[in-house]
Amino acid sequence: MGNFAVDVVERAPSRRLAIVELARDGARREWSFGQLARAARGLAAHLHGEHGVRRGDTILTLVGNRPDWVATMIACFRQGYVVLPCNEQLRAKDLALRIAVCRPCVVVCDVRNADVLRESGWSGPTVWLPGLADLRVGVEPPPPADLSPLDRCLITFTSGTAGAPKAAVHGQRYLAGQRLQAEHWLAPRRGDVVWCTAASGWSKSARNAFIAPWIRGAAALLHDARFDPAERLELLEREKVNVLCMAPTEYRVIAKRATLRPLSSLRGIVAAGEALNPDVLRAWQEATGLQIRDGYGQTETGQLTGMAPGTEVRPGSMGPALPGVALTIDDGELVVDPATVPTFFLGYVGDPASRDPTAQPWRTGDRVAQDEDGFLFFEGRTDDVIISAGYRIGPFEVESALVAHEAVAEAAVVAARDDERGAVVRAVVVLRDGFAPSADLARALQEHVKQQTAPYKYPRRVDFAAELPKTASGKVRRALLREQG
Repeated sequence: MGNFAVDVVERAPSRRLAIVELARDGARREWSFGQLARAARGLAAHLHGEHGVRRGDTILTLVGNRPDWVATMIACFRQGYVVLPCNEQLRAKDLALRIAVCRPCVVVCDVRNADVLRESGWSGPTVWLPGLADLRVGVEPPPPADLSPLDRCLITFTSGTAGAPKAAVHGQRYLAGQRLQAEHWLAPRRGDVVWCTAASGWSKSARNAFIAPWIRGAAALLHDARFDPAERLELLEREKVNVLCMAPTEYRVIAKRATLRPLSSLRGIVAAGEALNPDVLRAWQEATGLQIRDGYGQTETGQLTGMAPGTEVRPGSMGPALPGVALTIDDGELVVDPATVPTFFLGYVGDPASRDPTAQPWRTGDRVAQDEDGFLFFEGRTDDVIISAGYRIGPFEVESALVAHEAVAEAAVVAARDDERGAVVRAVVVLRDGFAPSADLARALQEHVKQQTAPYKYPRRVDFAAELPKTASGKVRRALLREQG
């Protein structure tokens, strides 16, 4: 596969179903590969002719789970533009960081995100959506780029551990490399409908919302609306979804708050991000007759493990390594041989030291255990990243937002266990003189964080303390805070 847009999209039968769109206003529309290819070529013509975008330039997208977003991605893949998809939950500060690091030449933005884009300080060229299909109609786009596996393709930001999130760059090989997990984990069949519910902007979204399904000849369902447990089940039934990919928290919430029932068309259900507890696995299996198959990957690596179809699920396990992927465990930490991973990244933007990350084993920072059959079990992080509802949240950003509030002298952020989300963000706050702990102040701090950074990062627990426990060198003893929480 040399050019994903040409080989997978433009060469597909033009009338074959590519996307089922469920819009925020309740409208439903089907997109064929021919329609999608025309929309992508129209945008490519517009970007090339009106904005002078050329191969290797970066395009930032701020669009929801809609066909316009997918068509934008395809246009970038076709022309060799580097695409930086951003989640609509990002705040102005988050966007400003991404713009400063990656220096996009154009932003493709949904009009509903106009305010946050303006607040980020962006004043460059912008393509406003909806209306993508009408751009440059009848105008020939530039020819598709002749691409190599190592040509830059996609940028995705990490969660950030001790500092700002990093911009991980993937090559064109990332697209073709999705075949591995598409065949051995997601496993849709030709003609299936696949629903990956991850929001646009997450690495799992692009690869499982449409890239992997299309490689296998399946169609993608895009739902541009907030999660509602009962509605999720209704749509699965109505749209005859065959393969479902959701975050563990969504499986947990549906099992707890909705009435699970048989779903006649559903054949495969997968999850990734954190382990599912046995009672949730049991509830889904008893209702649907299907086992939720877990998998594991990182922003930098793509998918590394997965429970294959037909494999008896082992509760708590993220499966064995995908075929050909070499994983080892060093002092409890999962370590990867980058040469065996077809979706391994090229490095971080602006970090010369990472220009050849394949030169040495990749330490994931995740602690795992392995049984005698090679099945892996996630045990925790070696650093302070918080995994909540499948999101990886670095404490640095949340702490920075908290100390920007006039009432806060110091703050430390750690994980606290939670039945539905697996873990939630817990903030331990030391107040400045003149401020007193209260429920109202805790709520004010939560709202403050929501305004400073993406809302999913806000501390769902705020505890006040006279001081933070520290080492002799002045470092916060997060492990002690976790134990106390």
